[in-house]
Amino acid sequence: MDGPTAGRREGDHPEPFPPALLARADESDDRAFYAPPRFTTHIDDGAIAAVGMLYDELRVSDGEVLDLMSSWVSHFTRTPRRMTGLGMNAAELAANPALRAHVVHDLNTDPRLPFLDAVFDTVVCCASIDYLIHPATVLAEVRRTLRPGGGLVVTWSNRCFPTKAVRAWLIADDDDRMGIVSAYAQAAGLIVESRRTLVPPGGGGDPLWAAVARRDG
Repeated sequence: MDGPTAGRREGDHPEPFPPALLARADESDDRAFYAPPRFTTHIDDGAIAAVGMLYDELRVSDGEVLDLMSSWVSHFTRTPRRMTGLGMNAAELAANPALRAHVVHDLNTDPRLPFLDAVFDTVVCCASIDYLIHPATVLAEVRRTLRPGGGLVVTWSNRCFPTKAVRAWLIADDDDRMGIVSAYAQAAGLIVESRRTLVPPGGGGDPLWAAVARRDG
């Protein structure tokens, strides 16, 4: 797999951080790492509920949705009218009852999204943004696939697979991570609309943060 130290390829979007900060402790093939299905949730019930409430507030379910870096569950309280999932494990994606369609695709090998221009109203990405080694390139592709005025909703906690998260994420504190996600979105040409703490840290459960960005138009 092409790691961040391999240099930019034709078509890659300029990244907001140097390659060393987008490197990972484990640069082995992600397809092997994600091959075993993991039918577990990576945030607790309180954080899951906060994700669902945010989607309700933003009326995400009313439109065409892409669940980016998806799994066997998408944390919606109301199933979207039509949702496509893109993830790494075929068994997990097939088990997700909210998905109308899904595709197995490794964004760290090929950050281009296999979708036409302007086909989604919203792209959601839950508890996964920290694993991207070409984040601005991927989010530039998100912008391309969003309809004018469409939104990107990114949520994250402080839990991760540390060997697969990029170095910038691991060395950052909570405020820094808010800035990292914003920098990714802005570098991709998206307009950051809001950044918020959904579940404050220190409450005995998983904290949760969110950033909402939009394509202009």
